[in-house]
Amino acid sequence: MTSARICTIGDEILIGQITDTNSRVIAKALQKAGVRVESMVSIGDTKEAIASAIDSGLKKNSVVIVTGGLGPTKDDVTKSVIYDLSQSRKYVTDSRQLDIIHKILSSRGLDVLEINLRQASVPENCDVIPNRLGTAPVMVVRFPEEKYGHKAVLYSLPGVPFEAEGALDDVISDIRSSFSLSDIRHRTVMTYGIAESALARRIAAWEDSLPSCVRLAYLPDPVKGVALRLSVYGPTGGNSGPEEMLDSLTASLKEILGDAVYADREQTLQEVIGDILRNSGKTVSTAESCTGGMIASLLTSVPGASEYYLGSVVSYSNSVKENVLGVPHDVIAGFGAVSPECVAAMAKGVRRLTGSDFSVATSGIAGPGGGSEEKPAGLVWVGVSSVNTVETMSFVFGNDRIRNIERFSASALDSLRKFITRQLK
Repeated sequence: MTSARICTIGDEILIGQITDTNSRVIAKALQKAGVRVESMVSIGDTKEAIASAIDSGLKKNSVVIVTGGLGPTKDDVTKSVIYDLSQSRKYVTDSRQLDIIHKILSSRGLDVLEINLRQASVPENCDVIPNRLGTAPVMVVRFPEEKYGHKAVLYSLPGVPFEAEGALDDVISDIRSSFSLSDIRHRTVMTYGIAESALARRIAAWEDSLPSCVRLAYLPDPVKGVALRLSVYGPTGGNSGPEEMLDSLTASLKEILGDAVYADREQTLQEVIGDILRNSGKTVSTAESCTGGMIASLLTSVPGASEYYLGSVVSYSNSVKENVLGVPHDVIAGFGAVSPECVAAMAKGVRRLTGSDFSVATSGIAGPGGGSEEKPAGLVWVGVSSVNTVETMSFVFGNDRIRNIERFSASALDSLRKFITRQLK
């Protein structure tokens, strides 16, 4: 299988002045094309570091893609490194890039300076892919097989993100024409409510039986849950293709995990809930205390949420719980605001106020203070309601306030998802 290293160049990346977005975009494009990314490295603006990263990358991989260090100033040294690596003896001017430089500078009303024109000058032993969006071209060096013991190609792209992305189609096209690429397919199964370690134990036998061409990755997230990414690299070795294999593996995974699986593609809980409500013609509302409106924010982040989401009451104080949502004073006085009785009344109250078919309510202790032995920081009660049914459930997390609010909200959404699914059966 063809593999690649991605190198991003610039001291500004290493000191945290800017974020490297190029690697992510390039990696996605390579994976889609059937090239496996073996490593990503960020290196400083020195010839020694750049040359070492490229050379070591080409020893292990067929493709190395470099971004950055191609500007017109003295700290941009990538071209000099490429000159040495390609064993060039002179620089030559690429007429296509020279024309682009003139057009770009003229369109901006800028003077055409010698320092700009020099960017069209490239080492003689490289091919050029013109950069239509900027002044620095893409340089391609094709090394003889005896150099690294295998076919190896270096691509040097500009560091400006929109220029690097703009050149990717041409780079990928060149890679396709230079190498015989394998098929790579991915499938993401979204789960919620099972911790990563517990999830690994539950599916251990299933994971151990995976074909050699399949790899599994665990991707935990406090709001999305644990995503399980299945990747098929190259031929499956059987009668079924990669998509059929992924279908079968996904189906068996669902049998093991049941309703902990909420999607068999990259989706959020709020997107799945939106699909269910939209398809059923039902509506939902929210009543929030400890989550402070985050559930409403997540639900309304989905385009078209106005079709099914009616509104929210953020009842942070007990007086709002009582006077707006209609939670009986005796409930709060007798059981406290963080209780199953309170969230049940909150869920019924907001559903009554909005006229929604379903509702979800939260009340808890986000922390880090405010807890007790009976009700520790990190405790949340969730209530879900329909016309005839109210259910409550509790969850306990840690004492990190922001993380707790995220997990409270996600747990409420997952509880709502399961409740709606059962009610609609």
